[in-house]
Amino acid sequence: VKFRRTGESSRSDEDGISGEHEVQIEGVRTELEPVELEDGAAVPKEFANPTDDTFMVEDAVEAIGFGKFQWKLSVITGLAWANAMEMMILSILAPQLHCEWRLPSWQVALLTSVVFVGMMSSSTLWGNISDQYGRKTGLKISVLWTLYYGILSGFAPVYSWILVLRGLVGFGIGGVPQSVTLYAEFLPMKARAKCILLIEVFWALGTVFEVLLAVLVMPTLGWRWLLILSALPLLLFAGLCFWLPESARYDVLSGNQEKALATLKRIATENGAPMPLGKLVISRQEDRGKMKDLFTPHFRWTTLLLWFIWFSNAFSYYGLVLLTTEFFQAGDVCSISSRRQEVKAKCSLTCEYLTEEDYTDLLWTTLSEFPGVLVTLWIIDRIGRKKTMALSFLVFSFCSLLLFLCVGRNVLTVLLFIARAFISGGFQAAYVYTPEVYPTATRALGLGTCSGMARVGALITPFIAQVMLESSVYLTLVVYSGCCLLAALASCFLPIETKGRGLQESSHKEWGQEMVGRGSHSPEESQE
Repeated sequence: VKFRRTGESSRSDEDGISGEHEVQIEGVRTELEPVELEDGAAVPKEFANPTDDTFMVEDAVEAIGFGKFQWKLSVITGLAWANAMEMMILSILAPQLHCEWRLPSWQVALLTSVVFVGMMSSSTLWGNISDQYGRKTGLKISVLWTLYYGILSGFAPVYSWILVLRGLVGFGIGGVPQSVTLYAEFLPMKARAKCILLIEVFWALGTVFEVLLAVLVMPTLGWRWLLILSALPLLLFAGLCFWLPESARYDVLSGNQEKALATLKRIATENGAPMPLGKLVISRQEDRGKMKDLFTPHFRWTTLLLWFIWFSNAFSYYGLVLLTTEFFQAGDVCSISSRRQEVKAKCSLTCEYLTEEDYTDLLWTTLSEFPGVLVTLWIIDRIGRKKTMALSFLVFSFCSLLLFLCVGRNVLTVLLFIARAFISGGFQAAYVYTPEVYPTATRALGLGTCSGMARVGALITPFIAQVMLESSVYLTLVVYSGCCLLAALASCFLPIETKGRGLQESSHKEWGQEMVGRGSHSPEESQE
């Protein structure tokens, strides 16, 4: 076994200068001789791992492992993911403007819908930009866009201005999920699922921080300052994003071998880990960001099923958020019909400001996101991605059916808490699975289109959770329960399980030809 020191691994085999170390001892042969390591013995850290003469980005990422670089990346991409504050603010801003500007109910609802319209229209565009021009480029532009229009929203003089500005904020938020694409491409296989789930914690932290910020800011400074201060995480990201490297997988695919190698060496240096020996193999260059690639024979069925799964996730998640408010205000499911009749008798411009009790309820419901992360974190590498998503949908559906019973407020709270924990966990599992299943050439586009379908679900769900609820609470619950049952079946029918798989580099290879984990190659796989 020949070793090379990490600092000298940059020398090419054609340089004519060998980086191999020979020990000059008098009376002893000076050429390198085979060295036998005992089973399980670790290679000294100052030497590089023995590999073949060539290696791919996947091999380098696995060899370097998880370390200081990935911890920094987790925090920075997590700041982008804390844009949940821009979503959570909708539930706080709507009643405030309803009272302050005397807006009718349909204008208040439109203020929420326009954000989802912006997200839906831009998700595929940001995915295409990330595949064409780089993950870092797409993420930076979308975050800076969201930051600019988010702050500008605080200065909106009239309703029409804030409507347009919040729509532009939604347009920018549509690109923030690309942070998951960039993040996933730097993670070793064993850490990928856990790490992607852990940055989802930033989403939950963002929602909790928004509620706490509203408690402090709304009574004193008002909603304009709340809009401005809600952009703080994105402002921090904007200051730190220049540290982010471009994805090495993207650079290799686009033919920029030197830049990819420099990025991998930088990660190895920060982690204090060795680089593999040999040359970095340039993958076959492909057209990137083409919609037709999502519908090749290998991925057509996967794409269609994932679109429905993402649609169902957002449809059910945001539907539950809306239903929670209705259920809590009514006291229980059976009281909703009578309460609706009382509300209809009132003037449509009657308004009520959010109270301290309302903020407390908002805080409790958002805290259910954390158990969802923990449960998903525990099961996703045990039972796999597909079964995790299916289980999450089934539990949500079961809790929805239990709401048919006229349960008291305490039992109602528990059921809503469990349902939200699992549907948020299913959403997180989808964020793990989607970047894993698509090859590098279409990974960002695949995630972008799935995110766009999720926004379609978010757009439709108010008509079910609010309009249909006026007619029949039971029919509303059947719609959500039935949708999640179908989504559970769709999860089971996904043709590819990505648990224990390396990220696929080329769309010209079928699943099973990629690395299944270091040290687990079969001879046939090695030849391929």
